[in-house]
Amino acid sequence: MAHEAFAKTPTPPYYAVIFTSLKRDGDAGYAAMAARMAELARQQEGCLGAESARNEDGFGVTISYFTSEAAILAWKNDAEHLLAQKLGKMEFYAHYEVRIARVERAYSGPEGRES
Repeated sequence: MAHEAFAKTPTPPYYAVIFTSLKRDGDAGYAAMAARMAELARQQEGCLGAESARNEDGFGVTISYFTSEAAILAWKNDAEHLLAQKLGKMEFYAHYEVRIARVERAYSGPEGRES
């Protein structure tokens, strides 16, 4: 049984938005904004879930899964998400990278379920 921290994704293909970031020191409202964005993203049509981790040095990775590129674009342009993006650039992140990929194959372990 998979741990609840793992997103429950369907059989591929689907899309992954890979957001890597280096957070600035301090919180400045980051934790609350991150929690709100995670909640809001889950409500978006086409969002399949997300997985996220951040280390003690402020380096983090969030991978969000979507059914289509159109769903990704709708999330990118959500009004509340646009505000969070602006705050991220101005307040929260020293640097970030966004990568969008189509997932063609997926499997899990140790039992090796492949799709």
